[in-house]
Amino acid sequence: MASYEFLAGSYDALTTDVDYSRWADYAQRHFGRLGREVHTVLDLACGTGSLTWELARRGYEVAGVDLSPDMLAVAEEKCRGLEQRPRFFCEAMEALRLPGRVDACVCFLDSVNYVLQPAKLRRAFRRVWEHLEPGGVFLFDADTPEKLESMDGQVFLDETEEEFCVWRGEYSPKRRICTFWMDIFRREGGMWRRGEELHREYAYTMDELELCLRQAGFARIKRYGELRMSAPKEGEQRVFFSAVKGE
Repeated sequence: MASYEFLAGSYDALTTDVDYSRWADYAQRHFGRLGREVHTVLDLACGTGSLTWELARRGYEVAGVDLSPDMLAVAEEKCRGLEQRPRFFCEAMEALRLPGRVDACVCFLDSVNYVLQPAKLRRAFRRVWEHLEPGGVFLFDADTPEKLESMDGQVFLDETEEEFCVWRGEYSPKRRICTFWMDIFRREGGMWRRGEELHREYAYTMDELELCLRQAGFARIKRYGELRMSAPKEGEQRVFFSAVKGE
């Protein structure tokens, strides 16, 4: 089972609970604290480009990067009508290669957890550092180990009039990986088409993520609670990080 090949066509319908405008607001609050203007933004692991679209609509020059060509195809179509259209690149995080530097990079919706090897994540963070302008900011969030562990044995349903998705979670303490099996049914005409997907997330501790940032060269590293500008509380299931490339 591949990741995002079938899901790309249903992703937006199954994630209507994600308020991308609120996530863009959150990124902009961090931009405002930076002490320098932000004009160019990298949306790393941009998926179907909903946040990319929202940032570009607000006047930023945006580049979207994702490993899935199927998700990028949806993103390209979504952003087609924008006056300042984003550029999209199909690349892995650890092999990031853009034609220039950016003022800020965002990597949201637990995308870093999808990097299953710490060595690859260190390389990805270093590539982000190299693509930031001096003084630029890197923002990302991560699912906590507690959240991923709690998904072991859980079954979840997502349903619309045109899509139906069943996904099951299994957590391996030894491998520190949570595996999600997804069965997706999509209405096409008078028929239902079935697709299968397999997704995995690695349970990084917050200290491990901070160390990866420091090893990549970042400074002024701070942690935040979910979509808040204050420190995370105990038991938080999603933690945000901001890190700055030194001048």
